Amino acid sequence: MKRNLFFMYSISFFQGMVFYSSIATLYRQAAGISVFQITVIESISLVLSLVFEIPWGILADRIGYRRTIIVCNILFFISKIIFWKAQNFADFLLERVLLAITVSGLSGVDTSILYLSCSEDDSQRTFGIYEGLGTAGLLSAAAIYMVFVEENYRVAGFLTVISYGIAVILSFGLKEVKAAQKDKRSSFGHAFTVLKETLFNRRLLFLIAGIALLREVNQTITVFFNQLQYTKADMSVRMISGVYILMTLCGLVSVFSAFFTKKLKPGFFGAILFLACSFSCLMLAFTENPFVSVFGILLIRVCFSLLSPLGTELQNKAITTSDRATALSMSTIIMDLLAVFTNLIFGKLADFDLSAAMCFGGFLCLLGVGLYWNGLKRIYR
Repeated sequence: MKRNLFFMYSISFFQGMVFYSSIATLYRQAAGISVFQITVIESISLVLSLVFEIPWGILADRIGYRRTIIVCNILFFISKIIFWKAQNFADFLLERVLLAITVSGLSGVDTSILYLSCSEDDSQRTFGIYEGLGTAGLLSAAAIYMVFVEENYRVAGFLTVISYGIAVILSFGLKEVKAAQKDKRSSFGHAFTVLKETLFNRRLLFLIAGIALLREVNQTITVFFNQLQYTKADMSVRMISGVYILMTLCGLVSVFSAFFTKKLKPGFFGAILFLACSFSCLMLAFTENPFVSVFGILLIRVCFSLLSPLGTELQNKAITTSDRATALSMSTIIMDLLAVFTNLIFGKLADFDLSAAMCFGGFLCLLGVGLYWNGLKRIYR
């Protein structure tokens, strides 16, 4: 359904337009929220996301994916209104609680609609365009913020409310791709059956474990450790800001994922990306050069952006149950639990020595390529 693709692409673009993304921490601090309080809110949000994954997956398979998208996008819109008007810890916590509920609801549903609305051979390209347009929205919002908004944080919050309101309106243009279930199969008992199927689906487990490891290396290094690396390389705040824009731009390469996969094949292309990330981690561990540091960070970002659409396509191919949203929710839980474990190790190593944490990232990428390759062989055997 080309109609669905148009509306999902448009929703991705407008939901990418978070005008306060580059000053989110400053926005909260201006309202009197401390950094510690921000981390407490984030931790609560992560736990809630895990809690709501399975119930949302069950509900989505029961009521249909279109209705789920509409409900979640309305909640998304409400959360942005709360963020815009938030004045204290309780307000920002409420915003994050709603966000956790929304993200867990959309998890797997958006990609399921995309996957079922295009041909199987074109799904990777579809996922790449979807992610690329989200990045394009983020870049557009950043450009508008720099030129017109500057330090007026509340205006940035209001503009984000408008963009998410447009996304809600666009949601009603979607066509259903999965009929709502009228029987009682979509119960917690059935969800347990799907969980067992997922846990015994070794091709899916290998895939999501491998992809999860690279995802966490990307998230940890390009979001948190990058600033530590730049400081270690004696880079100025202005240089760091410029690199942030470059890194955001690198996310646009996801639209070329399908092209490279067809040229190099999924196994070889994926292996290259994993190994390139491992090389980057080791390079970052043993350098204090600013140019080498920037190159290493950007390379990790590019590799993950190229792998993400391919990984999403392979996860959908590996699913054997008709309850796709529930199965994808199970996959997300497994990936997030793995992330909690790796994050603890990353944090401990970084406290001891940043280079040790980077080496650990390189090890995870090598472990990830083995898991990815095993999962891939089971899909195409």
